Amino acid sequence: MFTSLSELAKMIDHSLLQPHLTDAELEAGCALALQYDVATVCIKPYYVTRAAELLKGSNVGVCTVVGFPHGGNTIALKVAETRQACKDGATEIDMVVNVGKVLSEDWRYVKKEIYAILKECHKHGAILKVIFENDFLPKDKYKVKLCKICSTLGVEFVKTSTGYGYTKQADGSYNYKGATEADIRLMRKNCTPEVQVKAAGGIRTLDELLKMKALGATRIGATATVVMLEEAKKRLGLAASEIQSPVVDGY
Repeated sequence: MFTSLSELAKMIDHSLLQPHLTDAELEAGCALALQYDVATVCIKPYYVTRAAELLKGSNVGVCTVVGFPHGGNTIALKVAETRQACKDGATEIDMVVNVGKVLSEDWRYVKKEIYAILKECHKHGAILKVIFENDFLPKDKYKVKLCKICSTLGVEFVKTSTGYGYTKQADGSYNYKGATEADIRLMRKNCTPEVQVKAAGGIRTLDELLKMKALGATRIGATATVVMLEEAKKRLGLAASEIQSPVVDGY
């Protein structure tokens, strides 16, 4: 299901969004991203400038988030966040839709919001990934409609989840599903071929990554980058001399 380490590494946005990560941990995460030559680091907005400095001249992009994690900011504020992130050096923007507006079926608002942020991204040469936060969407019809809107507007990626979409369970605890096989199938089916699918939330093993790849996902959001790529090295039978020790163990 894969022929090279690079093929898998370039599917991964190495996620560095956890609130507790320190500057030192963010810098180590950027070093890890460089070492494994992943697609991007998906990093907290305040650290974009430093990440761009650390990754300058490499093939690793800088991704950050807008309206994260709940999507409830005004359109104007989301556009301002996008503008600042791009000026700071972000090349990819992962934006959370206004979930309440989606559930209200206020599609005019939703389309206006996505278009405004997409336009700002393109003004700066960045690409947009639209996060649906599927854990909050109880019916497939909402996801299908979002796919149609994103396809019409020419968004580069649709994305399943933030990884922080915790919902209350029957026992009173909070948990999330994140990326599911059913959602990847649905999103791939209902988007035009030009719109790619990013799976994020709960993907922690190589087999899970490969399953999402087989279903049509071309990008993966992950914190378990080291675990997945070291396992890929073993399966490819790379010589010990070709396997570097990871900078950190992942998050």
